[in-house]
Amino acid sequence: MRIPRGELRRSRVVDDAAAVLRTVLDEELTGYVVFEPQDALLLGETTRGVVTFEDGVPVLAYDTEREVGGRDGLEGFAVTGPTRAAVHAVDADALADAHEVEAFRVPPGEPARVLAGDERLAAKTVDAAPDARREEGRDQSAVESFLADADAIEEIRSEAREEARARASEWGLDDVLADDADDTDSADDADAAAIDAGPDSR
Repeated sequence: MRIPRGELRRSRVVDDAAAVLRTVLDEELTGYVVFEPQDALLLGETTRGVVTFEDGVPVLAYDTEREVGGRDGLEGFAVTGPTRAAVHAVDADALADAHEVEAFRVPPGEPARVLAGDERLAAKTVDAAPDARREEGRDQSAVESFLADADAIEEIRSEAREEARARASEWGLDDVLADDADDTDSADDADAAAIDAGPDSR
């Protein structure tokens, strides 16, 4: 991915990424921010990440050291403590090609969540995004939240099983399901026996 060199607006060390993301959103910046966690520099390590913006809303994220983009890229430079943030302005047309790289794109609120742990800022950013990207961000957040809720998933599975049993009983399929279960158990027992016996028994 190639991002053109932009006009440096400012470069300073901040306590966390939230202040930078909030300012960029308020300014409706089109360009990019280079994040360099200072703790990594003190340890002799190099950690640098880039987030691009269109009208203040994040579009891409890229970890330049690991060469990884998207959410995985964000996580590479999501560290606590002081961070140097260099804000650059770039013409939207100059970023158009880079913004077509789907593998590096992030939902609008994701940098605020991952880099700053700020849900309010994430929601504000999503609200400021164009309609299509706003839905993209909300849909992904909803899916991630749902997949993280193991109890909810198990409850749905349990309800589905109960409904299947009720339907089977209603349609007189209990015997068929029981036969299928018996056949499956028998096959499993046979496989287990073969495994226990080992190759010498064949």
